[in-house]
Amino acid sequence: MKTRTLLTISAAVMATSAFAQDKSVTIASWGGSYQEAQSKALFEPAAANTGIEVKQETYGGMSDVRLQVSSGQVTLDIVASGSGSAARAAAEGLLEKLDYSVIDVSTFYPGLYTDYCVGGDVFSTVYAWNTNTYGDAGPQSWADFWDVEKFPGSRAYRGGVAGALEPALMADGVAPEDVYSVLDSEEGIERAIDKIRELKPNISVFWTSGAQHAQLMKDGEVDMTTGWNGRFDNAAKDGAMVKYSFNQALLDYDCFAVPKGAPNRDTAMAFLNEISKPEYQDDLPKYITYGPTNKAAYDTGEITAEVAMGLPSSPDNAAMQLPVSLDWYAKWETIAAEMYQEMMTE
Repeated sequence: MKTRTLLTISAAVMATSAFAQDKSVTIASWGGSYQEAQSKALFEPAAANTGIEVKQETYGGMSDVRLQVSSGQVTLDIVASGSGSAARAAAEGLLEKLDYSVIDVSTFYPGLYTDYCVGGDVFSTVYAWNTNTYGDAGPQSWADFWDVEKFPGSRAYRGGVAGALEPALMADGVAPEDVYSVLDSEEGIERAIDKIRELKPNISVFWTSGAQHAQLMKDGEVDMTTGWNGRFDNAAKDGAMVKYSFNQALLDYDCFAVPKGAPNRDTAMAFLNEISKPEYQDDLPKYITYGPTNKAAYDTGEITAEVAMGLPSSPDNAAMQLPVSLDWYAKWETIAAEMYQEMMTE
């Protein structure tokens, strides 16, 4: 496989015009270093190995898919998406059901794929702390994050509901495996929000982007915050005094979906199967500090033990985390978001 991946994408383009027309997909992602990593690790080598021509675009998320589907003018075959966005899009009827008789997820981590969304990379929502404030002895649980006597100092917390309620319930003593059962009612959602209200006097910033929470730690503006592990890794490389723990973190993922009415639906399914293989996913960490969704990628020898120690989906790290429930987000996110915003504006 490694030898074959050295073939250039031109091998696919050089196929006959008829073949290329039958075997092509248009993929949309978010551009920048993220799509560059996807292209190098997944799209280009898979195109070379399968003969499927890949056309790449950037897009603005599921709002673009909604517009295409509603107008009946679908041009995209595969889109990269956040797991929550894909869950909501599926609930709206914007996505094709994935064909898992074609896409092999037998060695995927449980919970990192759904009927409409197959995981492409894994990240974690973690608690991070300023080592100037706490040294290496920072919080090791969400209860610690809430404990302002044991860990005095300012906090930052997410300004949106995604990834905000689960930590609050764990801080309130709910076992990780019971979090989504408790959240499966307005009373449970309110319980989580009440716990955030309790911490609110110590929250100096409600962050709204990964760049913002990383900058907060680089500037030393807060003593601890929630956020995404990859952002903190990058901040640390830039000199930020920051550490984090995977214990009780939320294991989340970005995924690939097929818009409803995709012009090359069957080819898209075949291509998703190809890029889901461990031989491709084990290359992801070479280009971006996100983990593969296929746990077999850790067995190919490409991901060293040292690199694996820092990836969210490595077996040791994944075992400490709560996988995000897309079913819960599809059912409750709209209601929970309204309740959360009410708390924010109090």
